[in-house]
Amino acid sequence: MTPAHLRFSANISMLFCERPFMERIAAAAAAGFDAVECHFPYDLDRNELRTRLSDAGLVMNGINTTHGGEREFGLAALHGREDDFQRAMEQALDWATGLGVSTIHVMAGCPAPQDRAWALETYLENLERACAMAKGTPVDLLIEPINKYDRPGYFLSRSDEAADIIADLRCANLKLMFDAYHIQIMEGDLTRRLERHKDIIGHIQFASVPHRREPDEGEVAFSAFFKTIADIGWDRWVGAEYKPRARTEDGLEWLAAARR
Repeated sequence: MTPAHLRFSANISMLFCERPFMERIAAAAAAGFDAVECHFPYDLDRNELRTRLSDAGLVMNGINTTHGGEREFGLAALHGREDDFQRAMEQALDWATGLGVSTIHVMAGCPAPQDRAWALETYLENLERACAMAKGTPVDLLIEPINKYDRPGYFLSRSDEAADIIADLRCANLKLMFDAYHIQIMEGDLTRRLERHKDIIGHIQFASVPHRREPDEGEVAFSAFFKTIADIGWDRWVGAEYKPRARTEDGLEWLAAARR
């Protein structure tokens, strides 16, 4: 496989935002993306979303569990919110199976300082329960390390820590969301880290570092990163999750270059 064969997904919660949400699906298809993903679809009309995807010839490959309340940014590691997490997982699985979505990012959340001692135990128990709920479906559950600058207090911030959690739980449907943006900020060494964790990765995302823009600036050589993804035999989508500098279509030279 060469980088030209990588399949790219557009996160339409961040790309094509100059359009109404539903119109972003057709825009992504017209721009050459192979799939779309989004953060929180739950306020949308599911039937219209399904129709828009079908009309564009795209799949939606990923969604998140709900972010919970203000400043929580997820529920899985929040002690005392187990029932809310259960409902969030039921909601996400219902949407994923109904739309043919293949991955759900199970958001950990930002535990209150007084609850930090409970957070890991709560997180492990909730993840184990979520994996049992998703068993028998074609949906993989993802845990994503998020950098401490963008989301101070977020429970999970390092890929090696996520790998340990996945190894401890031994659930076949629990995978790592390998977001190059967050991992470069917190840990670096992207190539070796990608190669080391390749067997537990469920989805890959990217954006430039440090400004989270198109992958044509900053400290990461994305041509080399995309080649590494191809070299490990990755055959699923690679998610563009960045904040365009201007109109999304005006910054897609990287996509054309990746396919030359």
